[in-house]
Amino acid sequence: MSKPKKLRSRKAGLPPGSLIHIGELKTRAASFSVIDFDEHGIFEEQLPDPTALISLPRHFTTRWANVYGASKATDLTTISNLFLLHPLVQEDILNNAQRQKIDAYDDYLYLVLHRYELKEKSLELSQDQISLIIGRDYVLSFQERQSKTFEPVRQRLRAEHTSLRKGGVDMLAYSLIDSVVDSYFGVVEQLYEHAEILENDILGHASPTTLEGIHQFKRSVSLLRRNLYPLRELLSTLHQDTDDFFRPEMQLYLHDVYDHTVHILESLEDLRDLATSLLDVYMTTVSHRVNLEVRALTVVATIFMPATLIAGIFGMNFHEMPWLASPSGFAWALGLMGLIASIMLILFWRRKFV
Repeated sequence: MSKPKKLRSRKAGLPPGSLIHIGELKTRAASFSVIDFDEHGIFEEQLPDPTALISLPRHFTTRWANVYGASKATDLTTISNLFLLHPLVQEDILNNAQRQKIDAYDDYLYLVLHRYELKEKSLELSQDQISLIIGRDYVLSFQERQSKTFEPVRQRLRAEHTSLRKGGVDMLAYSLIDSVVDSYFGVVEQLYEHAEILENDILGHASPTTLEGIHQFKRSVSLLRRNLYPLRELLSTLHQDTDDFFRPEMQLYLHDVYDHTVHILESLEDLRDLATSLLDVYMTTVSHRVNLEVRALTVVATIFMPATLIAGIFGMNFHEMPWLASPSGFAWALGLMGLIASIMLILFWRRKFV
């Protein structure tokens, strides 16, 4: 996820509004689709190119145009001219390193949202940028690549007699935002599952691989938490200062999405504390294992110390010494060493040192 930051230097010295794609290219060619709907019906169409949008008549009141993989200025020029998008909005759509934000213009709102995926084994967090433009009778969505994030919204639009068709633009915009926020719950659940796996690994047999997994887990939680804080500010603004685009009855729905975001951030706080606890448990487990090994080595060394002492005494160069002239002196010395070692071993065992 650091690659888009490195590519920002491409725009150094260029005037504002320069249409240069910044970020990882995740789709080879852009694709375009349109959904027109209202309470009377729905019309769907896949477009070969953005110019087809100009000649496409509007079949129903509300129009939702979606673009996958917009990475060229030509992908935006036609759409921008048709919907009168500001050059800075076009620039931000092509810049996939934007933070989550909301910008208000006279005739539309521009929102930047993020979609996240967590890889199962590596715990690496991938991020896709989603740009939403909410107009008076239309919604434009720009995604870096195809995903299932908005598929539940499409299914609801296709269903007969659904409230979403009757809701209009603001209900559609809320549904798209809610789908993005709901996708975060899946990522948070994955993180909790990985935390449980790491905990079992630590309590079972901690290894350097486990430590690496803990650090990656902590990085993913911190990154997700840091990137979601602007979303709370975005939704707060959307809830309080966008009466021109959202009806009063929609404010309750927007507040619900805001509550979901706060809940996710609280969960991420818990996960951050959990990551710190996992690291502490790992270090404690490793330290305890080292202590056990040191204690075992200490017991062995202590048992052999009397034998070393006796061997050292009988190795001194004195002419008069007990057992020195006795034929069975060597056996007596070995027996004494074994007796002392056995007594010490029994004492260590009774004190549960071994």
